[in-house]
Amino acid sequence: MAHGRTPGLKDVAKAAGVSVTTVSRMLNGSLDLPALTKQRIENAITSLKYQPNPHARRLSRGRSDTIGLVVPDIANPFFATMVAAVEEEANDRGLAVSLYATLNRTGREVAYLRLLEHNHVDGLVFVTNHPDNGDLAALINRTGKVIVVDEDVPLASVPKLFCDNFQGGHLAGRHLAEFGHRNVLYVGGPDAMISTQRRFNGLRKGLQERFGDDASIRRYNGEYTIACGRDMARRFLDEGMPATAVFASSDEIAIGMIEVLREKGISIPEDLSIIGFDDVSPLHLFAPPVTAIRQPVRAIGRRALSLLLETNWQESKSLATEELVPVEIVVRNSVAPPSTHNKQREQNQRMRT
Repeated sequence: MAHGRTPGLKDVAKAAGVSVTTVSRMLNGSLDLPALTKQRIENAITSLKYQPNPHARRLSRGRSDTIGLVVPDIANPFFATMVAAVEEEANDRGLAVSLYATLNRTGREVAYLRLLEHNHVDGLVFVTNHPDNGDLAALINRTGKVIVVDEDVPLASVPKLFCDNFQGGHLAGRHLAEFGHRNVLYVGGPDAMISTQRRFNGLRKGLQERFGDDASIRRYNGEYTIACGRDMARRFLDEGMPATAVFASSDEIAIGMIEVLREKGISIPEDLSIIGFDDVSPLHLFAPPVTAIRQPVRAIGRRALSLLLETNWQESKSLATEELVPVEIVVRNSVAPPSTHNKQREQNQRMRT
């Protein structure tokens, strides 16, 4: 063996007096050998200080021991927290994670899904943040071994893991109703997304349980971003603040709205109550601290990887499933009863409608 060269399988095989195939199969556990032959190989490995190539061994077993994690944006605290949780679960299971950030662009999502088709990863935890026109679903169904998390890809016949969006909306609606708010602004994401629809429906139920047909919900749709929150706050102000409370269906929307409202001298909760959703950003540090629906993001991340590994991918009946993770409301100080001014504005609004 040349000086300085790393010993390989051929060197081990030559020293043990066996074939390269015999050494390889012993190392990957696919061959039972007589005790003496096995001992010769182990002695050769020890004397040569041979280090098996883990990548080559994984390939020989037909898997990479690597899980792909596809998320829209790692700068977003929600997705960053999910990434950390998946990494923790993977580490506990002796697996690696390859992280792919799509910038929420369909083309990048498609490219990363195709990695699974070419066996670069053993499976994907897939998170999108926009509606699908059917292209993603078709590729997911063809690829298999994909867990859809957080937002739906409606036509994908794979296991799906969501927080209980309807429960979250319902908790927000009930809380606002308890403080006397019957006229509420809902600011959600794109209308076709499951989170937008279910959170709105839950909010409506929570308000109607208290106020029946007197409950009124004004609905704005945008993106789950701070910039969208700013735009929605300006629209709300331009329209004369036609609600006494806001349910902002993400931390980012809530933060953007609060920023603009403060600039315009709107006091929370004296002039306007607000509830957020996710509770991943430091809403507790705001003045006042912001009440929010809390998603158990870390639990969702860890469960996503567990679900990927536990699913029987050969059993088609077990694939098209939906699992919901409960949420909770974290009550702080951003909700109060409507002020006298707000009550008059609410009454005027009802008279106009």
